[in-house]
Parts: sequence; C-alpha cells; structure tokens
Amino acid sequence: MPGRFFITTPIYYVNADPHVGHAYTTIMADVIARHHRQRGDEVFFLTGTDEHGAKIARAAEDAGRTPKDHADELSGRFREMGRVLGASNDFFIRTTDEQHKAVVQELIVRMHEKGDIYKGSYGGWYCTSCEAFYNEGDLAEGRTCPTHRREVEWIEEENWFFRLSAYRDRLLAHYDAVPAFVRPKSRMNEARSMVEMGLDDLSMSRAQVEWGVTVPWDPAHTVYVWVDALFNYYTALTYADPGTDLVDRLWPPTLQLMAKDILKFHAVIWPSLLMSADLPLPERLFVHGYVLKGGERLSKTTGNIVDPFPYIERYGLDALRYYLCREIRFGDDGTFTDEGFHQRYTTELANDFGNLLSRTTKMIERYRDGVVPADPGGDADLANEALAAREQVLAHFDRDDVTGAVEAAWAWVRRLNRLVEEREPWTLAKDDARAGELDQALFSLANGLRIAAILLWPVIPQSCEAVFSALGEPVDGVLLAGAAWDAGTPGARVTPPEPLFPRIEVDEVTA
Repeated sequence: MPGRFFITTPIYYVNADPHVGHAYTTIMADVIARHHRQRGDEVFFLTGTDEHGAKIARAAEDAGRTPKDHADELSGRFREMGRVLGASNDFFIRTTDEQHKAVVQELIVRMHEKGDIYKGSYGGWYCTSCEAFYNEGDLAEGRTCPTHRREVEWIEEENWFFRLSAYRDRLLAHYDAVPAFVRPKSRMNEARSMVEMGLDDLSMSRAQVEWGVTVPWDPAHTVYVWVDALFNYYTALTYADPGTDLVDRLWPPTLQLMAKDILKFHAVIWPSLLMSADLPLPERLFVHGYVLKGGERLSKTTGNIVDPFPYIERYGLDALRYYLCREIRFGDDGTFTDEGFHQRYTTELANDFGNLLSRTTKMIERYRDGVVPADPGGDADLANEALAAREQVLAHFDRDDVTGAVEAAWAWVRRLNRLVEEREPWTLAKDDARAGELDQALFSLANGLRIAAILLWPVIPQSCEAVFSALGEPVDGVLLAGAAWDAGTPGARVTPPEPLFPRIEVDEVTA
C-alpha cells in the first residue's frame, strides 16, 4: 500500500568541489526515491550542504574570502551537481540557513533544560579534516588521522558537553528491538561494538570556532559542527515548504544513506541526540562502502578523486547512473575504472538494451507498418516471467539492495534478447501462415521492453522515457502498476529512435 517515504543523503561538506563519491550517494538516494514514487508513496528526498566549522573557516581564509562567500560558492557547486545528476530531491538544505540555525538552537535548549548538556574541560587529538577528536590509540603512525593521514593537533578547552554516555543502554536496547536499524548487518555489528565498549560524553560546543551556530545561553561558544549538521534532517522539515510544518507528516526518516566513515556519527551519536530531544528515531540507516580508484578511497584531501562530469559529457548521465548502480554492490566498496565503465556501456547499455529497442521498433515498422500488434494471448509463461521480474525488483528494493534490483531488471532485458533469437521474427515474416506467431513475437518484445523501461526508470530515467516514446507509450507511464503484461497502450505506434546509447570507440574515452 502507498505510504510516506522520507529519504536523506548526508549533507556534503563544502571544503572542496564535488567528486564521484558524492555523486554516488546522491544517485543511490535518487534511484530509491524514484522507485518509491513508482509505488505511489509520498516521497520526500532531502540533500544539502554542511557549511560550518573550523575547516570551512580555514579554507575560506586560504582562498581570501569570507566563510559565507566561500560556502555560497561551494554550496552552489553541490546544488549544480545534483541538477546535472538528475537528482529529484524535494529540498536542498544549507546549514547557514537562518531557519535551520534557529531550530538547532531550540533543540539544544531543550536538551540543556533536560540536564543532558553540561560544561566541562576537554583535551584531545583533533583532525580538522574530519572535524573529530581521536584517542591516542586510534591514531595512525606518526600521530596522524587514520582517515586523512594528516597530523592531528592537540586541542584543550572548556566546552559544553552532551551526556552521550547516559544513552548507552537505550542505544543497545534499540539495536535489539530493531535489528535492521543499521544495514548491512556488519555495520550494525560495528555500531553495537562501539557502544558496548563504552561511550565518552561528547564535546558539543567550541570556544575557538566562530563560524557556527551560537550556543543560545553562552554566546562565546558555537555548536559543534556535527551536532549542527545532524539536526538538518529534522530542521529541514520545519521550513522546506514555506508556511507548512512537515514534521508531523514526514518525521521520522524512513531511510538515511551515508558512507561508512560517518557510521559512528549516525548510528551512535545521532540517535542519542534524538532521544535527548524526545524525537522519534529514523526507521533505518543504510551504510554504503567507498568508491575506490586504484584501490584507494576517493578523497579531496589526498587528491585521489574522480570527476564525474567528463563521463557524463562523453557517455551521458544515464550511463554514469547505471555504472555506479551496477558495478559497485550497494553496501560494499567498489572500484571505479575507465575500462569497466566502457565495458558496461558497450556490452549492456548499447548492445543489450539500446540494440534491442532498435531491432524491435524497426521490425514492427517493417512487418506491421509501425503498429504494435494486439496480444494473441500465446505467451502466458513469458507474462509470468515478467511478473516475477517485477516482484524480484520490489523485493530487492525492500532490502535496500539497489544493485540486486538492477540485476533483476537486467535479467529481464537479457530474456528479451534471447526471445529475439528464439523466435527469429525475420524468419516468421517470410511465411504468411505464421503471421500469428509473428504478431506474438513482436507484441511480446514491445511489451517486454515497456516493462523493462518501467523497472529500470529509477536508474536510467532519461533513456527509459525515450523507450516509452519510441514504443508509442505515454512518457509518464512509469508507475509499477503499469509493469503488468496487459497494461500497454492498444495499437501503439512505434517510432524507431536514434541510437539510445551511441557507440563510443575506446580511443574516444576520457581517461
């Protein structure tokens, strides 16, 4: 039954330009959001940028501009990235929004009045790139950050603290009550281990960082950037639709996506903050792996990045979306390579899908004057296979398994290609006595392609809408209810399209 579906990406830190790692999370969220719109759910898709903290202030200073000017420019680039990627987000939040800052202050006042925030002194090894403290034993060789391999600095100051330790037992109880709170299971086990080992209280303010949300009862302090950022998922609903408070209708989030490096912030600190603020917890978190290049994680800090835009310019947006969904199993690390990208594009998108559409529409144009024949009713088994493909796609999405859903849809595409070879419409067309068989073959191919386009629309929407047009089907006919054998348009007239995925020679590939 249709319901509500509130999905979020982490908000991206505006210390440098977007790379394919950011694109990956945004695309995965968009694919899932589009799928749930196909189901008829009320979907709210949130993304945005995290713009406070010492790292932003330093980056702005190095660039010779104010932190706000710096944040405006970089946030604009992330917003543009979403537009180029075809992201269908309903709102783009910025932590420099005045409405966001006001609600953050309201929430921490609530926590302070509850007794969960107190003043104390703290000293620790701090990584500015992570905006996080590390214990001595967690540091890498040479007293460096284990993630960025940069030297950490000792910071000691009087701050306001959140009683994170007080929520240990409640967190463990929640993990027990909701076993799928964190997916995959291995990440839930990591979160549980962090909590069972004991929790230190969280330094949730900074006295030496001016670029942030002011602590209302102590203006000499600003809110720790992670506390500020995490609350964005809630604050956005209070002003995303001007004049309407969406909290009652949409809170809590249904699904929150993030990479594994911020597991602790989301699976341990975030639910504790919500418990303190007396707010319901998210239904589930999904923690994906890293996009790797040369075996190493993509990182702006180390310079190991992949710019997604040249791939979009060369191959098209849908090719990038498909490759990331198909090549990198959702939840695991995966390597981005030029060779792998080109191979997926050529063998699967161009050959399996694009060529199938071209052959099908040309045969219908040649043998049936461009009109899809009525269903003679002789492919009941194939109709059942189509239904099974749809149910498999649904089942994979129910498990947040985007890669599995694409594999299930692609198995149906390959089944249609086998159908061409099995039926050989060009042979049937030579025998008038077999006209009924030809009608069945052409109907089943066109109808099967229509169903494939519905199943794949969340991943490659532009291409699937081109398939609908070529088959004479309404472009807005993407609801999953339409992925039924008898749901096509009677007497649809095909229009053989330009190549859906034009062939690209290897020497043309952008390295």
